[in-house]
Amino acid sequence: MLKALNNLLGRQPEQMKANVEIYTWQTCPYCIRAKMLLGWKGVNYTEYKIDGNPEARAKMAERTNGRRSVPQVFINGEHIGGCDDLYRLDGAGGLDPLLASPG
Repeated sequence: MLKALNNLLGRQPEQMKANVEIYTWQTCPYCIRAKMLLGWKGVNYTEYKIDGNPEARAKMAERTNGRRSVPQVFINGEHIGGCDDLYRLDGAGGLDPLLASPG
């Protein structure tokens, strides 16, 4: 369905070449919202579901300089932050150029 909407709106998700990683919990509303934005943009991403996995959460915290909340988003290895950070970047016009650059 998102593919059809992207086509209708003239979006070109095939131009999104970045390597995107996101750490999530299955029922986290902020995680769902962040994944919705990435899906809307046509981004293929690697999702690390860390529900109940303290080792995975510790690895995430190490990569984020101690941030332990979810989601945590990385684009081409660069830590973007959480859901609000992702939406703020998009609102400022900075997300699409990052997503278009190959990882």
